[in-house]
Amino acid sequence: MEITLDKHAINEASIKIKLNEADYQPKVDAKIKEYAKKASIKGFRPGKAPFALIKNMYGTSVLVEEINQMLSSSLNDYLKKQEFRVVGDPLPKQESAEDIDWKKQKEFEFEYKIGFVEGLNIPIDETLKVKKYQIEVSDEEVNEALANIKKQYGKMTNPELSEEGDFLYGDLKAKDGSLEKSLSLPLEKMDGRTAKKFIGIAKDAEITFDPSKALKADDLADLLDISKEEAEAIKGDHVFTVKNINRTEEATLDQELFDKVLGDGQVSSEEEFLTKIKEIIGENYNKEAEVYNQEEVKKALLEKADVQLPEEFLKEWLTRTNEEKITEEEVQKEYPAYARHLSWALISNKIAEENEIKAEHEEVVEKTKQMIRENLASSGMMGQMEDNMDMFVNNYLQGKDGQNYMQMLTSVQSDKVLAFVMEKAKVTEETISTEEFKKLLEN
Repeated sequence: MEITLDKHAINEASIKIKLNEADYQPKVDAKIKEYAKKASIKGFRPGKAPFALIKNMYGTSVLVEEINQMLSSSLNDYLKKQEFRVVGDPLPKQESAEDIDWKKQKEFEFEYKIGFVEGLNIPIDETLKVKKYQIEVSDEEVNEALANIKKQYGKMTNPELSEEGDFLYGDLKAKDGSLEKSLSLPLEKMDGRTAKKFIGIAKDAEITFDPSKALKADDLADLLDISKEEAEAIKGDHVFTVKNINRTEEATLDQELFDKVLGDGQVSSEEEFLTKIKEIIGENYNKEAEVYNQEEVKKALLEKADVQLPEEFLKEWLTRTNEEKITEEEVQKEYPAYARHLSWALISNKIAEENEIKAEHEEVVEKTKQMIRENLASSGMMGQMEDNMDMFVNNYLQGKDGQNYMQMLTSVQSDKVLAFVMEKAKVTEETISTEEFKKLLEN
């Protein structure tokens, strides 16, 4: 067997593998003999059919199978010994495979295209400069959150006369008969001039107005459960007949509310409640900030490493390996995101190897628990599910034939690599407002 490598670009190469009869024939003959021992051929006792007959019947398929196995193992072994990192999978040259005469040829030559990255050098020191943001929550945001809590936990009433901020339930009809719908009309989403028509009215009142002028197209589409385009087409006067007035009376800041929002006995005064609300808002923002900080570190490393990916090879590989699932146009569109993900994976693995950073099983389990707790907390089910946490974790990590476990393993390693980089890099900490942080996210 002869294997040759031809680097014809900075990150692409072709590999040729030549096989002669001595390379494959002993294995082929051995496999045919195994077939002969088990074969049941009409006219012969089981296992007694002539070798030549079995070879004639199965020789070609055995030859193809053995050569494919030899090619796969030999190519993998060869690539493992190289200093460069292969990306994607080797692509067989289709034209050469189509020209093979399996019955007559004794010598075979196979050619593969490969993409690779080499010379990946990522010095982690103070020349790598990153910013770490902390978010400061304003009193205004705490008050806004408090107002929302009062509404959320407030009491629903049905007053006789409407006021600003009420919801009016009733029937909306177009004067030309093109629309008739029962809905709950939120006065706070209407423009000021129109909203005045709906204030101070009682049940059975009939109000004439133009929905296209009173409401934004998106809000009107949501109320009528139609598309934005259909909402924009609604014009002219409509009549709304009030069937009921719904008002949420704000909850009182008392121990009952404190316990409902935070859990029994967590706080015992309005001051403690507001402090806790501010802490929770800050924690949520700083979780987002941590993700943003990590992305900024990744960006800095990607710029520093300047990974030269074999773009054309990877696009061809993605197209050929997902032939029935993705089009060439989709590959072109999604490639930038894929390339960034792949580049980061190469950088992360390189840093992990050079600094002996490994993700341990216990860390994978703990990160999975954290993820599940956050999901359960958002659904309000955390307390009753904690006793079954081990079962949830095992079920998740065993899902998708182990893919979930590998994803969490990669995530843990990535976190540890980023933490290592933050220790070595020159980090500038900066405290910013939530508004400034939102602008960062927008950019």
